[in-house]
Amino acid sequence: MNGNLKWIAWILAGLGASAPLIAQSAETQPAAETVFKNIQVLKGIPVSEFMGTMGFFSAALGLNCVYCHAAESLSDWDKFAIDVPRKRMARTMIQMVDTLNKNSFGGRKAITCNSCHNGTQKPKGVPSLMTQYGTPEEDPNEIEIPDQPPKGPAAEQILDKFIAASGGAERLSVLKTLAAKGKYDGYETYHAPVAFELYAQAPGQSTTIIHAQNGTSTTVFDGRAGWIASAQNPVTLLPLAPGAELDGARLDAALLFPGGVKQALREWKSGFPVTSLGKSDVQVIQGTAEGGTRAKLFFDAESGLLLRQVRYFRTVVGINPIQIDYEDYRSVENVKIPFRWIVTWTNGRSNYQIEEIQPNVALDPARFAKPAAAVLNPAK
Repeated sequence: MNGNLKWIAWILAGLGASAPLIAQSAETQPAAETVFKNIQVLKGIPVSEFMGTMGFFSAALGLNCVYCHAAESLSDWDKFAIDVPRKRMARTMIQMVDTLNKNSFGGRKAITCNSCHNGTQKPKGVPSLMTQYGTPEEDPNEIEIPDQPPKGPAAEQILDKFIAASGGAERLSVLKTLAAKGKYDGYETYHAPVAFELYAQAPGQSTTIIHAQNGTSTTVFDGRAGWIASAQNPVTLLPLAPGAELDGARLDAALLFPGGVKQALREWKSGFPVTSLGKSDVQVIQGTAEGGTRAKLFFDAESGLLLRQVRYFRTVVGINPIQIDYEDYRSVENVKIPFRWIVTWTNGRSNYQIEEIQPNVALDPARFAKPAAAVLNPAK
């Protein structure tokens, strides 16, 4: 079995096991049980939500997905379908939490795996005095607007400062396309750096191509729809699902061109408490995407530049955060653009580093067309 496929199985198989790799031609995502084997309690949800659910379990328990599978799964793909006590217990826990939410909270996901486990394998029944009397580090992603918001700049003022810091509205309006090359590393490359390409066109089209060891992985957003083509995934051509996935692709594409930041989201809100990212004080605002996804943007209080984006992806068991950090700002045609961004989510972390970039180059419209289903590199 291909080593990279074993790694992907480890990350993605969750409470079932992957069926043979297939191409999905319809513009809707297949249900989890049509792609993975031995799915019993997570039927009827799209593949992306199933994957997000696996990530939620990993984050809630602080464990890798392989913990719930038979030990021999890493050497034999089919062994991911074996029932072991941990998988049976996980199914029981899903049903228990679902029943609790239905009976006590009107079906709202008020209680999740994370409520009790909170990043540990076994829930703690005894209070921690260290937590109670210590000074645990605040997670800036968790801050919310209080009932009585502190006085501060309005969202529009913070966005105007970002536009000015990025080069000013006039200069930003001239930037129409980007073509970039650089290095990428993530779980699918064994965290070894590989080449990647980025193509973008305002107001909101983008294509990213990752040249992994076992073949390319292509993500396209054409302004309305999107797709991921990767032979390393359980579905080799997967349309982006409506809601958080399409919202995320649309927002990421829009933020490549700072001049359109105000149109990237709607229902902007400010009033968050003062917080910081590392040594930088930040101003936080919130907006809502077209599909209803909530997103927070963190701007450096001094420079005005965007440092972080956090958005939220709903799964059948709870809500996953997705975080993107922006670093290494450089001037391109008098417009400041981050040359490095780090994507962190419950299934892993990916790093992108731009090495060269060309602004306002002519791009073939085919760059943003639906890609073909990917195939494995035959040399691997």
